[in-house]
Amino acid sequence: MPDTRIRLGAVVALSAALLLGNAAVAQAGTAPPAPGTPTPAASGLPRSTGPAPRPPATPTLPAGPSAADTPVPAPDAGWTAKAAISFWTPERMASATDPSGRATAPPKGFATPRRQRSAAGLTAEHFQGIKTVGTIFSTDKGLQGHRCTASVVRSGGHDLILTAGHCVGSRSMFVPMYDHTGTAAQQRYGVWAVDEWFRDKQYASDKSKNSDLDYAFASLKPNGGKNVQDVVGGANTLARTPGYANKVTVVGYPMTGHNPEDTAVRCPDVRTTALSGYYQMQIFCGGMWGGVSGGPFFSALDASGDSGTIIGNVGGFLQGGPDVRDHTDPRYNEITYSPLHGDRFFRLYADAQEGRNPDYGPYRQPPLPYSMGSGSTWKHARLMASGDFGGEGHADMIVVWDDGETTLYESDGDGHFTGERQLLARNDTWKHAMTITAGDFTGSDQFDLLVRWSDGEVTLYGDVGTKGLGGAGTQMIKPNDLWKNAVQIAAGRFSASRYVTDLVVRWIDGEVTLYTGVGAGGFGQEHKLKDRNDTWRDATLLTSGEFSGNQKWDLMVRWTDGELDNYVGTTASGLGQEQRVLDPGDLWKHDSAMTTGDFTGDGRTDDLVIRWSDGETTMYADTSTTHLGTQETLVHPT
Repeated sequence: MPDTRIRLGAVVALSAALLLGNAAVAQAGTAPPAPGTPTPAASGLPRSTGPAPRPPATPTLPAGPSAADTPVPAPDAGWTAKAAISFWTPERMASATDPSGRATAPPKGFATPRRQRSAAGLTAEHFQGIKTVGTIFSTDKGLQGHRCTASVVRSGGHDLILTAGHCVGSRSMFVPMYDHTGTAAQQRYGVWAVDEWFRDKQYASDKSKNSDLDYAFASLKPNGGKNVQDVVGGANTLARTPGYANKVTVVGYPMTGHNPEDTAVRCPDVRTTALSGYYQMQIFCGGMWGGVSGGPFFSALDASGDSGTIIGNVGGFLQGGPDVRDHTDPRYNEITYSPLHGDRFFRLYADAQEGRNPDYGPYRQPPLPYSMGSGSTWKHARLMASGDFGGEGHADMIVVWDDGETTLYESDGDGHFTGERQLLARNDTWKHAMTITAGDFTGSDQFDLLVRWSDGEVTLYGDVGTKGLGGAGTQMIKPNDLWKNAVQIAAGRFSASRYVTDLVVRWIDGEVTLYTGVGAGGFGQEHKLKDRNDTWRDATLLTSGEFSGNQKWDLMVRWTDGELDNYVGTTASGLGQEQRVLDPGDLWKHDSAMTTGDFTGDGRTDDLVIRWSDGETTMYADTSTTHLGTQETLVHPT
């Protein structure tokens, strides 16, 4: 993946939420148009056609279905717990081959790149496991070993487990709370021979929409006259997936090549997001190597911690992971998918309890949950600005794309984006927007958008959420050479004003200026914060927010070397005290655009949103003076 940022940690997670009120940022050094190019004020919308439009947010899916890779084996009357113990010798149990594409062991000496952990600690962690989740040992196409994960689910016969559709195999044995130190005969909760598999006949283990059906049930034969649900002392409840945005705990047993301890791992309290174009959700958590396929997505665990409510299972697109075959790519083990459990899932669940496995006919994908799209789209997000454009008490976000299209992304005030509205179709005029920021310059309790164009003109668009961007706007400054050098602008509340009406400008020569009381009538009062200097020439991106929590706004700066600093208590008297957020490093050199808003609805503009060079877009909710907030991935890389 060329030009991508470095990933921090074999165990990751990005969670967060955005913030109210401001935003800001354009990449420095964008060249002005060639002489004779019409300025925004002189040209109508749209102009002549520009470059090819950005890719659609939802990919075109391959035609389906394709045949499932593994036929469902017929029940074998001779396959019992005793036969399983005999067949699954310690040597065979020690092997580990996952049916998904995430099974390759890392090369000798390979160290997984480190990624920053989230404040919520969303990291795959080893633990002893729980009684109702275990491993599946099975054979298929000459491959064998502990290939997948499964969970005991409630059933009339007390004998049903849930796993992924691609985990179907022969000589299958389920081991609850698997203990690698014991043989098959020594497992605390016994071993259980699969009697019969139940899988949607339209399932396909590929990139088609039929990968939405990557789930399967298996009935287990009794062991010693008892059923699995009775021996482990309970079962998990299945519930419909309520939507794409959930908080879940995912449990699985990675293959031994990446899990020398050969124990269970879990990703606790990780947030799910939609997988664009599919009836599936995804998590971002490192350490989810092959072998976790079929593992449960718990929306809640009981007080005992031994069972809970399941709303998904590891599986889906390409058997549960991204289209990555190179284990040196950090996405290899960090991104994990799950089908949404809807109508067809529960039809199969009901039929499996009755020993039936009918064909439900062609798969028609349900209405898909909203998704912001993929990294391939967001590579084209050139400028971002955030603010309360709808007057609803929380922030939304405006994006200007490299083809001139401009989009408003609406949030729910709880850290999620729920929809989008096109403010402008692709056009040549808005390709000349060099930097943007948002504030309530008109005092209407709805945020406005301030734009500096390539010819130096500055335009204010009032109440964008209701009025849109179709009008001419208010010309604050006519085209001129001086404001061509206003490299970045960031609105905030740096004076005593109730409204976000102050504006920080970083000029091309390193000078930094604060304008207080900016409104539709002019730029208010000018205050020089920094004389021209070489240091501030390297201030690549600016944004502002209430990071210190003192109801005054701070200025956040990302420097060319990847350093991130917060200037606390910036006022008309000068820049505030510098507080280091991140030391210089290669990772944040790939921060291509950033903005801050109140996306969590807590009344503080302290949720930082970053668009990375590979298109991944991340929110750091509740960012403080010296620390990034909880990470959430809004848009995953392609």
